[in-house]
Amino acid sequence: MGKDGLVAGLDLGTTKVACIIAEEKEGEEISIVGVGTAPSEGLRRGVVVNLDKTVVSIKKAVAEAELMAGVRVEEVYAGIAGDHIRSINSRGVIAVSRPGNEITSKDVSRVLEQARAIAIPMDREIIHILPQEFIVDDQAGIKDPVGMSGVRLEAVVHIVTAAVTSAQNIYRAIERGGMRVRDLVLQPLASSQAVLDAEERELGCLLIDIGGGTTDLALFYDGTLRYSCVIGLGGLNVTNDIAIGLRTPRAQAETIKTQNGCALSSLIQEEERIRVPGVGGREEREISSQVLSAIVEPRLEEIFSIAIREMKKSDYADLIGAGVVLTGGTARMRGIHQLAEQIFDLPVKVGIPKGVTGLTEIVHSSLYSTGVGLVLYGYENRNHKGLRSLNGSNLFDRTFERMKSWFSESF
Repeated sequence: MGKDGLVAGLDLGTTKVACIIAEEKEGEEISIVGVGTAPSEGLRRGVVVNLDKTVVSIKKAVAEAELMAGVRVEEVYAGIAGDHIRSINSRGVIAVSRPGNEITSKDVSRVLEQARAIAIPMDREIIHILPQEFIVDDQAGIKDPVGMSGVRLEAVVHIVTAAVTSAQNIYRAIERGGMRVRDLVLQPLASSQAVLDAEERELGCLLIDIGGGTTDLALFYDGTLRYSCVIGLGGLNVTNDIAIGLRTPRAQAETIKTQNGCALSSLIQEEERIRVPGVGGREEREISSQVLSAIVEPRLEEIFSIAIREMKKSDYADLIGAGVVLTGGTARMRGIHQLAEQIFDLPVKVGIPKGVTGLTEIVHSSLYSTGVGLVLYGYENRNHKGLRSLNGSNLFDRTFERMKSWFSESF
C-alpha cells in the first residue's frame, strides 16, 4: 500500500471484482476507507478464462477504491475459489527429545512441517495449512502445547490445495494490473472472518458462500476449520434457469432475480405479478411471481442438497450446534434462509460483514463478505513476511512460514 497501516483485499468473483481498502485506527479498530467494484468479464467459476478482460476488471475495481480512499494500492490479499479447490486433513508425529521432555516452539514447527509432508500432485499447490489440534502423549484437544511435557507430539492440520495453473493466472492478472499478491486466501475462509462469531466457530457452524459461479462450503468446529469444499453451482445457474424458463435475455433475468426472486414459493402472495421483457424486440408480458419462484426454488434446493452431501463427508456433520450461515450475493434473495432451514433442519441466518467501521453503509451486505473478510484476514496475518508471485521463492517454504506465523499469533 502507499501508506502504513492500510490493507487491501481483492475479491475475484464470477460476476464481480471487488476491492476493499481498510485502515487501522487507534484501539485496533479497522475502518473501511475505500470500496470499488467492477463487472467480472474474464472469470468463470472462480477461474481466469480471459486474462486481458480480468486485468481490465481488476484495474477498474482497484481504481475506484483508490479514488475513494485517496491512496495507491501496491499489494493485495486476493481470494481464490473454484471447483479445482481440494482439501484434506493430515497428521504429523515427532518425538520430543529435549531434556525434561519440555515442548518448545521448535518442536511445534517440526511437527507442523511433518504434517504437511504429504504427496501432492505436481499440478497442485498448497494454499493453506491450518492447525486443528495437537496431541501430547495421547492427550488430544490441545491448542498450544508449548511448555507442556511429553515424549510424543502429534499435530492435526487442514490442508487446502489449488490447481497450479489457476493460481498462477490469478498472480499474473494481478501483477499485470500493477500490484503484487501479498497472500492468496481461500474465499470461504476469508468470508468466515467477516460473518462468523467466535462462539459459532466453537459450537460448530457450516458457512455457505453462494457466489455467482460457485458455492463455497466451510465447516468450523472447536474454533477451527474442519472441512472445506467448492460446489460448481451458484447464482448464475439460477439466472440461466430464469432466462430459459421465462424466455428473456440473461441481463433481464439477472434483474428479475435480484428484484423479484423468492426462494420459497409459500411466501408468494397470489396477487404478486412481475413483468418479463421479451427477446428480440418481442413484447413484454406479465406473469405470476409463483412461476418465477417455481424456477428458482428447485435450483437452490439442489445446491443445498449437494451441500448436505458434502457436509456428511466430514466427521463433524452431527456437531453443527450453531447451525448454518449463508452469505454471498445470492444470499440476499427473499426466503432463502427459510428454504435452507427446511432442507438442513438447522437454524439458518444470513451473514452480514461485521467487525469494521468506516464505510459500513456500503459493505453492509452479504455481497461484500469475502472482500471485508480479506482485509480482516490481512490484519491478522500482516506479519507474514514475503510476497507471493510467479517468480518468488518456493511455495512450500512460503506456506510453512505463514503457517508458523499463524500459530504464533493465534496461540
